[in-house]
Amino acid sequence: MAVGRNLQSSGQLRPIDLARGHGLSTQAIRNYEAAGILPAADRTPHGYRTYTRLHGRALSAFLALVPGHGHQTATSIMRAVNQGAVDEAFRLIDCSHAQLLDDRHTLRAVESALRDLAPTAASEPGTVSRPAAVPGPGGTFIGPLARQLGIRPATLRKWERAGLVRPRRDPLTGYRVYDEADIRDARLAHQLRRGGYLLGQIAPLIAQVRAAGGVEPLETALSDWHGRLSARARAMLAGAAELEAYLRERG
Repeated sequence: MAVGRNLQSSGQLRPIDLARGHGLSTQAIRNYEAAGILPAADRTPHGYRTYTRLHGRALSAFLALVPGHGHQTATSIMRAVNQGAVDEAFRLIDCSHAQLLDDRHTLRAVESALRDLAPTAASEPGTVSRPAAVPGPGGTFIGPLARQLGIRPATLRKWERAGLVRPRRDPLTGYRVYDEADIRDARLAHQLRRGGYLLGQIAPLIAQVRAAGGVEPLETALSDWHGRLSARARAMLAGAAELEAYLRERG
């Protein structure tokens, strides 16, 4: 106990002091130091780690960065700062902001796809009348559609098994034929996957839209998506403030 009091009076902190101050375990503190998230700790003559206010700032910065950037990127940012590569840290932050902007564009694209979905869905009473010939105007095969979306044909087959798309089979060749409604559904599935939704979440949404003849079933999901993007943006601001405080402390 006397050792702990002496360390604290000298401005030094034990691992347990740093851990308790942030609601963590001492093992987590050691792990963060080993990962480069915290600067290397000094050692007492007996080999015990000692930390300072600077380590507390580093830990606060890391914990604030995680919600906006994710654990892996936050770790890379802190490691770069602690290695003196501040420009690399800024580049990583820029990449996260670019990804957030891209996700916003994706959300807009999904909303646009849903607006396009409404008229077609209204004309689908549950079954779609499909011609028996090879692709007519607006139709395509699996290869060209996969290239158009930037995915593999195997992905489209997986989506078909999950009920996201319903291509017919050409009676002569057996090839899958995707008409305009299938292409629309594939694009919608692709955008929702980019937005972080799982196949099991997407399939009932598309099915509900088809059955309801409108996009209302997706309004809650889109609102939630907007909320998550806004939360990430605010978390990035909070993380930036803590990181700036740490950079000032480092000098």
